[in-house]
Amino acid sequence: MTTVTTRTVTYPADGLTMIGHLALPAGAGRRPAVLIGPEGPGLNDFQRRRADALAELGYVALAFDINGGRWFTDPQEMLAHTTPLLASPDRMRDIGHAALDVLRAEPRTDPDRIAAIGYGTGGAIALELGRDGVDLRAIGTVNATITGRPGEAARIRCPVWAGVGSKDPIMSPAQREAFAAEMQDAGVDWRLVVYGGALHAFHHPPVDQTVLPGVGYHARHAQRAWSDIVGLLAECLPVTE
Repeated sequence: MTTVTTRTVTYPADGLTMIGHLALPAGAGRRPAVLIGPEGPGLNDFQRRRADALAELGYVALAFDINGGRWFTDPQEMLAHTTPLLASPDRMRDIGHAALDVLRAEPRTDPDRIAAIGYGTGGAIALELGRDGVDLRAIGTVNATITGRPGEAARIRCPVWAGVGSKDPIMSPAQREAFAAEMQDAGVDWRLVVYGGALHAFHHPPVDQTVLPGVGYHARHAQRAWSDIVGLLAECLPVTE
């Protein structure tokens, strides 16, 4: 198994002290890098392991924070925090840029080869970085078919992959269609994968917390979505010595 080195990184964003998880691959040279955005409840060990898994594949990976180190177990408290955040592209971009600055400052990072992936709220932040014109090699999102301000998708400079569950009541069919239209009208190289029978947050194993209606784990589709994201990175951001 490839040796992976990890460390906690703290940095300011959105008026909070964010606590991210940085994973470095074996070796000493520069490597392509990936930002990883978490779901609305925040950053937990499962999501930190995503960064570790990408580091094992040879990427510098930063699982960034959105809640100032908090993990929300109460869905209403989580919604009270994330709903206004999702309504503010500028706040999302500030959070994304702060994490991107941390990733770029890592000596192992190749600053010209960075991708952003994210889940739920973290996926929306990845998309806002693209709409802000950030030079990314790829954007991959799960359960984040969220449209942006009119015309700004034309600033996306890389392929966009989006995955969503067919039975997700939060990312509704109408919302999926609006997202597809936004990407198409902007001339983005985009793909949308709909996982049959999957609910919202189908990619995240059950945790000891109250969940919202329409949220549920789907093990097969969770693995498929991860494989699809890894494939996107292999295509757009290959690891080369």
